[in-house]
Amino acid sequence: MLNSNLYGNQMTVKDLMEALDLTLFNSETSLDREIKGGYVSDLLSDVMGFAKEGEVWVTLQTHKNVAAIASLKELACVIIVKGGKFDDDTLRHAEEEGIPMLGTKLETFEIAGRIYQLLNAKP
Repeated sequence: MLNSNLYGNQMTVKDLMEALDLTLFNSETSLDREIKGGYVSDLLSDVMGFAKEGEVWVTLQTHKNVAAIASLKELACVIIVKGGKFDDDTLRHAEEEGIPMLGTKLETFEIAGRIYQLLNAKP
């Protein structure tokens, strides 16, 4: 089991990328981070207040503060939805902090559901 959470499967960022065919926007640094859960929000203050270390953050936000908050909260990675792209400042900051920045064309609801299913699949 994952460390102190309800999920049944250990998964790394790399595992998640491969399982969901996610795009990696920065280097392959930190893809071995363990995923301990997920958090979905587009309000930065909400993520700052409630996201937990090791979670995947699913959002449509793309600016530099996304990388700063992901680093501050020690999140496993950030996934941008709907085919969005992170700006260069965001990617540069994420690279400095070792935060994998990923993307998908899927809507928030669908990618969140798929992540949940992967983390809760019966062995």
